[in-house]
Amino acid sequence: MAKKPWPVLVGEYTSLAFLLPVCAVLGYGIGYLLDREFGTTWMYLPGLILGIAAGLVQLIRQFMRDTKDE
Repeated sequence: MAKKPWPVLVGEYTSLAFLLPVCAVLGYGIGYLLDREFGTTWMYLPGLILGIAAGLVQLIRQFMRDTKDE
């Protein structure tokens, strides 16, 4: 596989910088909305944790894809 041009790599890694915070905020937001819907006060925590986990999984996938030797 040919090496990617540097502007493509810059774009990919810049998007990764936003991936983890966006996933965390999205997970928190979903948990917050569930808290409001069901009248609870704890669902934001699992949402936040799942959002962070999803962001980390995608970060690791991208890292593994970029460092794979072919």
